[in-house]
Amino acid sequence: MLLSLLLAGVVGYLLGSLPFGYLVARAKGVNIFEVGSRSSGATNVRRVLGNGPGFLVLFLDAAKGAAAASPSLFHADWQVVGLVGLLGALVGHAFSCFTGFRGGKSVATAAGGFLVLFPIGVLAAAVVWGLTVAATRYVSLASMLAAVGLTVTAAVLRVPLVLLLSSAAVTVFVIVRHRANISRLLAGTESKIGQKPAHPSP
Repeated sequence: MLLSLLLAGVVGYLLGSLPFGYLVARAKGVNIFEVGSRSSGATNVRRVLGNGPGFLVLFLDAAKGAAAASPSLFHADWQVVGLVGLLGALVGHAFSCFTGFRGGKSVATAAGGFLVLFPIGVLAAAVVWGLTVAATRYVSLASMLAAVGLTVTAAVLRVPLVLLLSSAAVTVFVIVRHRANISRLLAGTESKIGQKPAHPSP
């Protein structure tokens, strides 16, 4: 079992490290780490390059998380293996070994993984995300509250302790990754949906 967990963590990290945001932006002649929020996540790609590239990165980043968590699909006792794989993918996405340990906020990757592990929680988180975006137009705030909603749903539904703790760990991770956004939110300088995107530099 220990070997399976180790393997899941390593494979998950490598999957998460696949820098889809960076590659999609590079295909458009843009270094995503030099524009916008300097994150390789789907939100920054969409803001800089438009909806098409942004949604493509969103899908690919979510697919990384789903793939990392997929061992849980094959056997009920493998849920812990899937969770370790997903946690590895989140770290890989945020600190990719292929881009000098830079990356994104891991929200889409977490959503893809928990769609496999805890779909009801993802549905609740999606509702929170949608309502927050509709009310504030802040994607960063919506992402953090959605992560909190995932953990609250896990607690209310009394899911297995390992899933609850993993949800809480992911929530903390997502919030920490958004610490710069929190500073901008408090300062009133955070970008909203619909604002003019940053001009990309080739």
